[in-house]
Amino acid sequence: MVAVRKAETEPSWPAPKPLPDGLLPVAAFEMDFLPKSIAPWVADISDRMQCPADFVGIPAMVALGAVLGRKIGIRPQQMTDWTEVANLWGCIVGRPGAMKSPAAQEALRPLNRIEADARKESDEARKDYESALTLHKIAKEVATAKAREALRKGDNAEGLLDIDEPEEPKAKRLVTNDTSYERLGEILADNPNGVLAFRDELVSLLKTLDREEYAAARGFYLTAWNGTSGYTFDRITRGKTHIEAACVALLGSTQPGKIAEYIRRATSGGAGDDGLIQRFSLLVWPDQAGDWKEQDRYPLIEAKQAAWATFGSIGSLDPMAIGAQRDDNEELPYLRFDDAAQQVFREWRADLEGRLRSGDMSPAMESHMAKFRKTVPALALINHLADGGCGPVNERAILRALAFSQYLETHARRAYAAGSEGETTAAKAIISRIRRRQLSDGFTARELWRNKWSGLDDLDHVKAGLALLTDYHWLSLAVAQTGGRPSGTYTINPKVLA
Repeated sequence: MVAVRKAETEPSWPAPKPLPDGLLPVAAFEMDFLPKSIAPWVADISDRMQCPADFVGIPAMVALGAVLGRKIGIRPQQMTDWTEVANLWGCIVGRPGAMKSPAAQEALRPLNRIEADARKESDEARKDYESALTLHKIAKEVATAKAREALRKGDNAEGLLDIDEPEEPKAKRLVTNDTSYERLGEILADNPNGVLAFRDELVSLLKTLDREEYAAARGFYLTAWNGTSGYTFDRITRGKTHIEAACVALLGSTQPGKIAEYIRRATSGGAGDDGLIQRFSLLVWPDQAGDWKEQDRYPLIEAKQAAWATFGSIGSLDPMAIGAQRDDNEELPYLRFDDAAQQVFREWRADLEGRLRSGDMSPAMESHMAKFRKTVPALALINHLADGGCGPVNERAILRALAFSQYLETHARRAYAAGSEGETTAAKAIISRIRRRQLSDGFTARELWRNKWSGLDDLDHVKAGLALLTDYHWLSLAVAQTGGRPSGTYTINPKVLA
């Protein structure tokens, strides 16, 4: 005899309770976080597109850091050789249709212009190269004939064939899209200053890098975040490619559900818990403004010109002309903080290190905040140079970077909290399937899981979502005791489908 225990024999269903949002509050983006030279431009784009300013400001700062690349670094201490490069990783999170991609693409337009201008110069250089190569081949043939004649006569032919081949011009790249890591390595070999990799749907890249067969690609990206470490590709078909210092800025966008699920998986232990997601120190998940108004007007030309000029000046920066230092046998020039800025940084660093050692943060959040050791000095360097600074990085630049970092921390906390509350995401995915009439009374957790629907392909995740829906009166659970493992079936609250 099978004994059946139902949550309610004939349920008198209460109204389903709203599911917890699960999102922590975040700080709003302020234009004071940005260099003064680009802030009006960012504000103008945000206003015309009616999108959160975060969606423009984050890509703009990542783009500035990418242009700066390995032209110059910053040494956050006065006497050590600890050096950081301003290549940053950013991600903007928003619902579909929130203008994430158009905003990011608008912020990247100055980079595209610099690259287009460089491409024209490269085309001209290639024409000159092809002409020089033709002349080189002719000169080589003439020299070979002279060498043969000299040898025939018994004369010395040494040096006759020592003719330098013209150097092939390298294509200048600043931005790549959907590029394999091997190809990205080849681009970096020709562009040692570094490049920006832009992925419209970032989580798809991250999931690819999680796969075992892409372990080498994952290792490459982890290395390229540093901006200071060398990397060598050894391939049978392509031979050896060595990069003195792999430097990649990374930018992308994604949707709330996708990033929450990815963070949940990535921070639950295992191969994905190696700090890859924590390197996205410029990850932002802003609240979507409810108000919208029509904006049919021209861009603010002065703001645009000033911002684009800033990208141009950073792109043509001569580090030594602005007071940079370079150590013997070191290729990378650098700046340090001035006295006032150094004191501000020391106080902030002491506070950060104390927090990291307090045990008050989750392991994922602790790892994320530890990456701010690079982020804050890098932001200060960008601020200083974008506003025309020369010599040591000043106090104003570091204070702006610290204000920015406080804002970024609130967004990181939202992201990691959302990742740890995967039951809400699963519950919403289950409700979606119920309302599509893809689930009916009497289904089990295992039956639901076997469908492998998006967001419901992890059994533990499914069970957590079902438990939440039961607690909030969306479902009722009936447990059957058969003498073995109890099995449960779910009944749907009719008010869900009303």
